Amino acid sequence: MDNKNTKLWSVVSYITWIGWLASFFLHDKRDNMVNHHLNQALVINLVSTVGGILNRFGGLLGLVGSVVSLGGMVLLVIGIVRALQLSDKPIPVVGDIHIIG
Repeated sequence: MDNKNTKLWSVVSYITWIGWLASFFLHDKRDNMVNHHLNQALVINLVSTVGGILNRFGGLLGLVGSVVSLGGMVLLVIGIVRALQLSDKPIPVVGDIHIIG
């Protein structure tokens, strides 16, 4: 597999839901590195979405939602850095959750 394409689709998977969908449908399905980052990005995006929903409630739930969303942003940055390094090391907290692949 071409390292440039692997790196490209791995990074794109972390960039919003649209990036995740583009990477999911356009990458080489046999590329385990991209599949790894797709899974990690999916989990982070889901966690961030839940944080955003909680944030809408305000009060204590809003505070929890803000913390979860901020944590999701930190995890996204970690994921992008690891994708650029072509690392398959799991991301802290959510790295061992497997939804796809």
